[in-house]
Amino acid sequence: MSTKKTDKASQVRISITHVSSELSFECPMAPEEIKAAVTAALTSATPLVLSDVRGHEVIVPAEKIGYVEIGQPTERRVGFGAN
Repeated sequence: MSTKKTDKASQVRISITHVSSELSFECPMAPEEIKAAVTAALTSATPLVLSDVRGHEVIVPAEKIGYVEIGQPTERRVGFGAN
């Protein structure tokens, strides 16, 4: 069983109303697909359902979504070289 992250994963951060912390995970979907899923959940008032790169499902009620931030994960640099 591999826990290696996929190269095309998108970083997703979801703020939940009345909760001090936010959900943060990597989703294997493209940013456009995530945006479409969020838009569909908000317009139809149905829960937002996304999965992370390990296959776990994240379900958030549409009325509790504060904001959704979608981005590409940054590469981690190793070493002491200045670039």
